[in-house]
Amino acid sequence: MEFWISVQNGLVARASFITDGCASSVACGSMATTLAQGKSVGETAALQQQDILKALEGFPADHEHCALLAVNTLKAACADFLKGREISASDQTADTKSTPCETCGKQDCSASHRRQGESDKDFEERQKLQSRLCRIRHKIVVLSGKGGVGKSTVAVTIATALTMLGKRVGLLDIDIHGPSIPTLLGLEGKPINDSEQGLLPVELGAMKVMSLGFLLKSPDDAVIWRGPMKMGVIKQFLKDTVWGDLDYLIVDSPPGTGDEPLSVCQLIGTLDGAVIVTTPQKVAAVDVRKSITFCRQLKVPILGVVENMSGFVCPKCGEVTQILPSGGGRTIADDMKVPFLGAIPIDPKIAEAGDRGQAFIECYSSTPTAEIMRAVIEPICKLR
Repeated sequence: MEFWISVQNGLVARASFITDGCASSVACGSMATTLAQGKSVGETAALQQQDILKALEGFPADHEHCALLAVNTLKAACADFLKGREISASDQTADTKSTPCETCGKQDCSASHRRQGESDKDFEERQKLQSRLCRIRHKIVVLSGKGGVGKSTVAVTIATALTMLGKRVGLLDIDIHGPSIPTLLGLEGKPINDSEQGLLPVELGAMKVMSLGFLLKSPDDAVIWRGPMKMGVIKQFLKDTVWGDLDYLIVDSPPGTGDEPLSVCQLIGTLDGAVIVTTPQKVAAVDVRKSITFCRQLKVPILGVVENMSGFVCPKCGEVTQILPSGGGRTIADDMKVPFLGAIPIDPKIAEAGDRGQAFIECYSSTPTAEIMRAVIEPICKLR
């Protein structure tokens, strides 16, 4: 494990880390960076193992040593900083003045003014987050009411199709417990590197990818985290990742309406829309209603519903056979008065491409199924 800290006006403005350890090591490192930010270097160096364990709420006892490793490594980073730099008097006090977002310079930017009752630390973190998001033109979240409906495949399809149109695209995988984006794109084992500006996403052509899967030592590692840990990692991915200038950021969210999708919607603030993925049978389609209600309560525009696995395409003759009861996605979309984006059939080549770490829409761009996929993303391409 290794930590880096950036100090401004005597306070830790940013802390980041890398580790080749287990999921518990990732959790402790992420929480250590969260606790360090906004504190003086001395306060950061004084953090204890119990501070991390308390913040993580119910951390497994057999992995508590990871918290000790995190605080000791963070202390070493603080010691290196103090040794290499003489802190001037101006660095000893916090700058309490409000400064506008340096990225967009807009007077009405949400990060231009301190909110009532907002602390120095919260204001600074919000400005950092906004400085990343201001450079991203469109932000889209991909949701599903249930797991196993092909949501990650749809997210990869959307992101890849946009890059094929010459767009600059970021793909953020916030499925903490089942990050499958690295596998679907053939990026397993790729490291995340750190720089002075922040975490560098893994690049695949014109696409920038960030996933917790890149931080796990083994794909077999189970991530056993409570809500605060998930919130911390998602916030770090958005705030500390060097996305740069993007036309689109596609967020692959885990199924349901829990911590992860709620966190990303609240942190991003203004989303251009949500794509909701389902399969056609009633048991999956009824959960679309919950996702639609979730979006409406959070005031997230709904771009539409995608019905995945809608019929089976015979690899020999091309005939489509309805294995699952069809039309559930369209029916729910009509009932809830939201757009229906299209029905993607079960095509064996989709699974084959995913297992090879390639996007189907790119490998088999001339197939009828790829044509259906392009029609699905058409409303996304029309965003202005």
